[in-house]
Amino acid sequence: MNPKLRNGDGSPKYTNHLISESSPYLQQHAHNPVDWYPWGEEAFERARLEKKPIHLSVGYAACHWCHRMGHESFEDESVARVLNERFINIKVDREERPDVDRIYQIAQQMLTQRSGGWPLTMFLTHDSHQPFFGGTYFPKEARHGLPAFTDLLHRVSEYYRTHQSELRQQNDALMSAFNELNPPPTPGDTQLTDAPLKASRELLGRTFDGQFGGFGRAPKFPSAKTIERLLRDWHGTSGQPQPDLQALYMATLTLRRMGEGGINDQLGGGFSRYSVDDYWMIPHFEKMLYDNGALLAVYADAAVASGDSFYADIAARTADWAIKEMQSPEGGFYSSYDADSEGHEGKFYVWDRDEVRGALNEAEYAVFAPRFGLDREANFEGCWHLHAFQPVTDEKLLESARQKLLAIRSRRVWPGRDDKILTSWNALLIRGLAIASRALGRDDLAQSATTALCFIRNRLWSNGRLLATYKDGHAHLNAYLDDYVFLVDAILELQQVRFDSAELEFAGELIRVVLDHFRDTELGGFYFTSDDHESLIHRSKSFADDATPAGNGIAAFVFQRMGHLMAEPRYLQVAEHTLRAAWLSIEKYPHAHTTLLTALDELLNPPETLILRGPRAEITTWARELHKLYAPRRIVLAIPDDAENLPPALAEKSPRGSAVAYVCKGSTCSAPIDSLSGLINKLRAGV
Repeated sequence: MNPKLRNGDGSPKYTNHLISESSPYLQQHAHNPVDWYPWGEEAFERARLEKKPIHLSVGYAACHWCHRMGHESFEDESVARVLNERFINIKVDREERPDVDRIYQIAQQMLTQRSGGWPLTMFLTHDSHQPFFGGTYFPKEARHGLPAFTDLLHRVSEYYRTHQSELRQQNDALMSAFNELNPPPTPGDTQLTDAPLKASRELLGRTFDGQFGGFGRAPKFPSAKTIERLLRDWHGTSGQPQPDLQALYMATLTLRRMGEGGINDQLGGGFSRYSVDDYWMIPHFEKMLYDNGALLAVYADAAVASGDSFYADIAARTADWAIKEMQSPEGGFYSSYDADSEGHEGKFYVWDRDEVRGALNEAEYAVFAPRFGLDREANFEGCWHLHAFQPVTDEKLLESARQKLLAIRSRRVWPGRDDKILTSWNALLIRGLAIASRALGRDDLAQSATTALCFIRNRLWSNGRLLATYKDGHAHLNAYLDDYVFLVDAILELQQVRFDSAELEFAGELIRVVLDHFRDTELGGFYFTSDDHESLIHRSKSFADDATPAGNGIAAFVFQRMGHLMAEPRYLQVAEHTLRAAWLSIEKYPHAHTTLLTALDELLNPPETLILRGPRAEITTWARELHKLYAPRRIVLAIPDDAENLPPALAEKSPRGSAVAYVCKGSTCSAPIDSLSGLINKLRAGV
């Protein structure tokens, strides 16, 4: 906190309405001189009574530019005075309230014709909460073509006072635009084809960076779903005379360059948000749980697909980082690490060359320095951020050096950690751990995932509904579509490590809530919020991926998989209706709908389901052999012969004493196969 905001005895000079909030981001602003309110009726009532416009500021705890604006403006008493006199001020954590953030991000883009981001700065009408002006970061003093924040505040306030009728007309037009966001569904007789899959693959080929990996120019984002899509493209053609080896190359080169790059923490593991350059060298240093969950999964998949231990090593280090640094004593995973420490972005991670030389012996330094660029010019503000330049010459010496430097780094001032626990992000990490457990043969990763799932069931599942966020013993906020469907996806992946009928039953409960409370029964697809959620100015329904997979894409995917597993035609119909609802968008912008493309792929090529029955030890051995094969359209469930409370579709695949396998494609299943070699031969033959 700014020393000017403390009293002589060290106590905070100001305390606002955020003081009782659970969000670490909101707590960061609880002692601002700005009279902040959380999103809610108390703030809305005051705005109505005083007829003041609402100043809405949306950000998150790990956001560098949110901190910058906070220090410059929200800790400044003169700026706060203007905000308090002319506006009702509301702070929102976009990670707790993605529903609010999503609506006003779209509005900002409509109003300004510019891309969004954080911090999001919006101005809303006092009564209807409709936006009339906005932007992202505004500096305290005018620079870079942006007005000074206080000048902007005066102009916005005055305009609101004198132009009410024009604003109402603008708001009417804006709400009409909101209502037109989703195109009509494609007619029922329209054939869903693989044309968008081919178009997406072609575009990725054109935008691929053949030297450094990734797609397009800086800033470069990891785009785990895109890489997963390329692995699936390659595998889908692997049995053809000319398999798509270029797709495999694009995926693995991108993963290798990221794994060698500064976006990957070369000492402690875990990936930062994105790279500011073309080389994956200097990241935006915040570490987000959702990125690491998705990247953990795709590195594990690449390890199996390629047989290259490099990808397995990156997956292992990412998983170890998540468990060590992000898993709470209660079992759930925290949300993020800040980009900043001691007020400077990246300070925790970068090195002075003399400090490294002094910490290592001569042999270690001789291996470490050329590997990570310390024999080159500094690459980050006069310091060195570790990025792999040369091949490893001595793994043992390199690991010894890594551990010494990691011990030194651990004594530095750490970046802030956002220790709230989000259901949807935990689901992404659980999924990643499950996939990595199978790929790496590590039961401890599945155990960690199980611990997190149990935490969610015990703390965030109440009265038949999920809650979105948890901190300090308190769970709250109605869960969103992503929370439900990401968790179903995670549970299905975990069943392939070790089967648990109670978990599968839980997945069924979750999917029924999605059907009952999120489905658009008229047009198809699913809304982001439930039908009993707080009423906002718009009920959004998004099909495109953003930093996380599209909820509608994961919904279509898991409804298909659950439909096949449970022999439930209704689930399959819902998945197809979702794809039809999004079809015009998918056709127009296939590359923006990667998650839905994977659902489309499995609609056109239904997954192969292998049900293994028999003694636990024997079928576990079979499953481990099957997991050595990269088969993204295959589900393997090893159900021990003493399993109870199975759904009928699984119970009818009965045990036969020793291990047997049932191979199902769609609704058709084979006779039981009683040898592992016979099963593998059948799978290879594709019959």
